[in-house]
Amino acid sequence: MSAYPHWQTVPLRWKDNDVYGHVNNVVHYSLMDTVINTWLIEQGGLDIETGEVIGLCVESHCGYHASVSFPGALKVGLRVAHLGKSSVRYEIGMYAADESLVAEGHFVHVFVDRESRRPTPLAGKLREALEALQPG
Repeated sequence: MSAYPHWQTVPLRWKDNDVYGHVNNVVHYSLMDTVINTWLIEQGGLDIETGEVIGLCVESHCGYHASVSFPGALKVGLRVAHLGKSSVRYEIGMYAADESLVAEGHFVHVFVDRESRRPTPLAGKLREALEALQPG
């Protein structure tokens, strides 16, 4: 767990459980997206409503190690594995309350101009926030 510079605890909801009694796989993807975008908005100053630059997800993956269910929460760790000129690859670990690994995945954003949808270089506060998520 020490490999992740940022942690966010996310409560599970009743509706997260599926008919098999555990958190459905689509919820894990939603949690990744939520933790990443919370960081970008709060630490990187990303303006998702009117900013000139937006992040588009171009790849995501999640591997599952254990099931969890409501009630409870997941501790979600976030780090940047690769920071490019206009893209970033995040790695995410999701852990149960007892710190056992539930799932781990990755998520790739390409940052683009809102209007043209063409890649745009990461700069300023946004780049600084992403650099802060690089381990070591």
